[in-house]
Amino acid sequence: MDNKTTDFQKVKYVVSSCLIGLNTRYDGGNKLCKPVLQLVKEGLAMPLCPEQAGGLTTPRPPAELVGGDGKEVLAGKARVITKQGKDVTHEFIAGALSMLSLARIIGAEKAILKSLSPSCGCGAIYDGTFSGNIVEGDGVTAALLKEAGLEVITEEELEND
Repeated sequence: MDNKTTDFQKVKYVVSSCLIGLNTRYDGGNKLCKPVLQLVKEGLAMPLCPEQAGGLTTPRPPAELVGGDGKEVLAGKARVITKQGKDVTHEFIAGALSMLSLARIIGAEKAILKSLSPSCGCGAIYDGTFSGNIVEGDGVTAALLKEAGLEVITEEELEND
């Protein structure tokens, strides 16, 4: 065993695992974003898939927020439902809490999350009809992290920065 330790002092971000090339998306794939992967390689970011952390499998049925966005889910006014009609709200909230815990443990104040995801979407999500329509709003994890005071952006905003 070597004497290396992780220096959490320099970690600035929590990031969606799929953005570093891990096959954690609902369809079993990933959405590799090389700038996010580079942040992890430099020790500036730590990945987590909130949906997996909440107990969902990969692959898994697609899910969307019904009745509002992540903020409403956290308030108990909206739900996360799979395309087959299964309520997975509990798992999405549990995963969001795991991501927030990770951010607090490592001292991250920012998050880079997968755009349009029902967990990680920031500013835009699918409308809950499984028709591909996009509406303004945040996913469950993005909403919780914002509520806790973290700065949240998507990989698209990072790449356009």
